[in-house]
Amino acid sequence: MSRFDAPLRHGTASHPVRCAILISGSGSGMEAMLEHQQNDPTCGHTTVVVLSDRSEASGVLKARNRGVEARCIPLPTSVEGHERRLKHESLIQEVLEEFDVELILLSGYMRLKSSQFVELWAPRIINIHPSLLPAFPGAHAHRDVLAAGVNVSGCTVHFVDSGMDTGQIIAQRRVPVFPDDSESSLGERIKIEEHRLYPMVIDQLVTGKNHPMGD
Repeated sequence: MSRFDAPLRHGTASHPVRCAILISGSGSGMEAMLEHQQNDPTCGHTTVVVLSDRSEASGVLKARNRGVEARCIPLPTSVEGHERRLKHESLIQEVLEEFDVELILLSGYMRLKSSQFVELWAPRIINIHPSLLPAFPGAHAHRDVLAAGVNVSGCTVHFVDSGMDTGQIIAQRRVPVFPDDSESSLGERIKIEEHRLYPMVIDQLVTGKNHPMGD
């Protein structure tokens, strides 16, 4: 059962919704979100902590350079299997409570969350994925798009459930796929739209406006 008895409150510039961003790598999407939050004087959400499951993630330094608390919480080595995941999530939960987090934003976070964790936070846990879901879920979306030979891909912001990129879709943006694209070139083109779409979606969620469902 969710720990929240009421819908997400409306955020304002003077009383913004407190977000945590979870990352696993370079944090380019995180940095775009922070830039939006810190440079838009009307923004109704703010990031109070960035968490990474990988100590070598360069996004951690990027967050700290922007004045945001960033912590690495690697997988514990004292337990294995499902218990390891639950222990890891317990450590994450402690930090989320420490910072009084109201909304979790996954941005390049490469670990599936357990059903227990998702149920605790739903619907206040959001993800962005680099394809037009439900097509091409998983960690290798660009590779799979190119292998399928489709001419359009994009990005999707969605609520997180306990499946692999299966949560309710909030908004999407389409991006063309060119015949000479590599995973890198396609990924960079999609990132441009990701960095525009994610902040816009969160803006609308925290102000109570209708979810953007554009293409």
